[in-house]
Order: sequence, then C-alpha cells, then structure tokens
Amino acid sequence: MPNPLWFIFWLLVFWFVSFFVAFFCAFFYIWVYAFASCVPALTGISEILLQGVQFPFYCGKAMLEGKAAF
Repeated sequence: MPNPLWFIFWLLVFWFVSFFVAFFCAFFYIWVYAFASCVPALTGISEILLQGVQFPFYCGKAMLEGKAAF
C-alpha cells in the first residue's frame, strides 16, 4: 500500500525540482548528443543528461507508487 507521506514528498520534488533539472539537462543533452557520434567520449555524458531529462518521469512514477526515497 502506498504511503501518503511519500506521495507528498515526491509531489513536492516533482513540482519544485524535477522540471528545473529536466529543462537544464534537455538544453545540454541536445548539444552533447549531436556531437556524441563524432566524439565517443561524450556518450557517457549524454546518458547522464538523458537521466536528468527523464527525472520528472521517475518522480511521477515514485509518487504514484508511494516509493520511499531512501
């Protein structure tokens, strides 16, 4: 059974943190991913930025599941 306190925690993280992280990472992800085919060392950085872009999805999923943050 999902815990309502974790729901509130993830809702706050979703609303106040995740969108800012995703917007920041999306801008750099587009540029880094464009050059990752030319510079293979950028592949790792592009994967990290992609996780930042997907952070709102992770928060929304954790919010609906009532998943503990720790």
